[in-house]
Amino acid sequence: MHCHHLLSLVSLLTLFSCIIPIAQSKVLAHVCSLDSNYTSNSTFKANLNLLLSSLSSSTPTTGYFNNTKGNAPDRVFGFALCRDDISSIQCQRCVNNTVQEITQTCSRNKKALIWYKMDDDEVSECLVRYSDENFFSSADNSVPLYSWDRGNSTEPQRFGQLVVQLMNDLTDEACNSNRFFATGSKEINSFDKIYGLVMCSRDLSNDSCKLSLRNFIASIHKLTGSREGVRLFGSSCYLRFEPYSFYNLPAVTNITPSPVSSSTGKLCCSSRQFFSSQALAFYFWRRRKPVRKTQYNGDVQEFGNAESLLLDLATLKHATNNFSEANKLGEGGFGSVYKGVLVDGQEIAVKRLSGTSAQGLIELKNEVVLVAKLQHRNLVRLLGCCLEDNEKLLVYEYLPNGSLDKFLFDPIRRVQLEWSRRYKIIEGIARGLLYLHEDSRLRIIHRDLKESNILLDEDMNPKISDFGFAKLFDVDETQGSTSRIAGTQGYMAPEYALHGAFSTKSDVYSYGVLVLEIVTGRKNFGFQASGNAPDLLGYIWQYWNEGRALELKDQSLGDVFHAEEVLRCIHIGLLCVQEEAVQRPSMATVVLALSSYSVSLAIPSPPAFYFSSSMAADFVSSSRDETLSLKTGNSNRDRRDSSLCSPNDVSISEMEAR
Repeated sequence: MHCHHLLSLVSLLTLFSCIIPIAQSKVLAHVCSLDSNYTSNSTFKANLNLLLSSLSSSTPTTGYFNNTKGNAPDRVFGFALCRDDISSIQCQRCVNNTVQEITQTCSRNKKALIWYKMDDDEVSECLVRYSDENFFSSADNSVPLYSWDRGNSTEPQRFGQLVVQLMNDLTDEACNSNRFFATGSKEINSFDKIYGLVMCSRDLSNDSCKLSLRNFIASIHKLTGSREGVRLFGSSCYLRFEPYSFYNLPAVTNITPSPVSSSTGKLCCSSRQFFSSQALAFYFWRRRKPVRKTQYNGDVQEFGNAESLLLDLATLKHATNNFSEANKLGEGGFGSVYKGVLVDGQEIAVKRLSGTSAQGLIELKNEVVLVAKLQHRNLVRLLGCCLEDNEKLLVYEYLPNGSLDKFLFDPIRRVQLEWSRRYKIIEGIARGLLYLHEDSRLRIIHRDLKESNILLDEDMNPKISDFGFAKLFDVDETQGSTSRIAGTQGYMAPEYALHGAFSTKSDVYSYGVLVLEIVTGRKNFGFQASGNAPDLLGYIWQYWNEGRALELKDQSLGDVFHAEEVLRCIHIGLLCVQEEAVQRPSMATVVLALSSYSVSLAIPSPPAFYFSSSMAADFVSSSRDETLSLKTGNSNRDRRDSSLCSPNDVSISEMEAR
């Protein structure tokens, strides 16, 4: 592939330089600013990290997302755009890779853009762009970057005319839709066709998109002659044509539920990314049956809110070896979780709710509607759900390392959590919560954040799971209340535990407990250093005030840790568990504080439920005592663990790989 560049006609691209992508590079084209830079520990860099994280998590839902982070002069604007003919999973992979690439290729540049293509996928192409200036809704008047990968046409005049006609037709089609995307083809002769694609970012107006693409079309011959395969890249628009089909045909995006009838009842649904294989989709379609009224009839309408592909119980039984004990990963208040393997080799985790639990059905419905819409690298991905006969099943991606508590509170496995890995987990959980609170379409409060609901993938990246008790708000709503307290003792904020009042700040409290537990390697609830000692939070508060907080780090860390990071995490944790919700930081502030030391932290007030004690000196020796009791199989720990679930039986996702 050859790549060339020209100077821009407008100020944007005159500020950029184009580095020629080499053959077979995943980067199709990129431009990096020359006029302004940022430093590695600056507020702009922290805001850029927040922006790129939000693009990674929010773009795959619709294929386009723009956002702004920070305040002037460190504000950063940006968007990500995927081709409209690819799936959300393909979009997710492409944007994730582009975000990683742009921070490396254009490091320290305040303006940058990258067009990217997945090497193993012809159709997965996307754009990520950011700037310290607001460029939203600005027409793409640049002279495009361009590339070709084929020779000249043998009929250059006729070929050129057909290309212009096709591109003009596609431009009209794209600009008359709300997606600003179109594909199509024209016959060259009885044997050959030319295939084309045009697209614009969706912040543009219809007229701006049309003007930009018309300018691209006018420059085709001047820039590329009579080449048969050409890509033109702009800052907001894209044009491509080839002598072969390189795009996916239009697909049905919304599948409506089957009509009610008198045949055997079942309702199964999944998010659209459940299977990439068309053969699998056809297999399940062959096995579907109409839905009739059953004991679940009252909930069928609400389940229709999740995008669906029809599955059946037989498939999941086969995948889990008929829900055998050998496949069981964990068990909780609502049922059990099993490992399964689908016919294409994909590993899954199947949550099987108790068939007699009406309460469980409410949680199932809530979880499906919520989680199917969520896509973030730090959230467990819901693959599907199934109701058939008396079975209620949720299907998730399988995470081989199980839950965080299986490492953190195990005297042997905890050594695998070296400090750098713990800090990465603390940051990842924070980013997942930030997405739920601010970057997803609706504000979501988890209400049951704890170690057993943090799952770890093969690289030990954290993913928040179990949304059965999550609450969903419109973006302008901030708090709610309930008479049904659902959560886990030791992680519930005081206003929630005592009065049923919850908000994003109640999740912040739970996060603070998690952070302090991760740093110390100790559980908050059930913690005792002596007979009348306060809880873990109280001990940490006492040591903090005595200037001895560093002594509370997990002893298994040894001397391999960053003291400044440990103290900063303890400081953030104490800010998060303050008694007054209004004093706790937002998750945006937490993420910023973890990524940039230029962010100053407030002085924390005492944690909730704190009672003064002079017993703190026993903490470190108690840590060694508990480790000894764990190694000798002391039953006191088992009794303490069994009390962790509240009377509401909230968690069933305590998974562990076999």
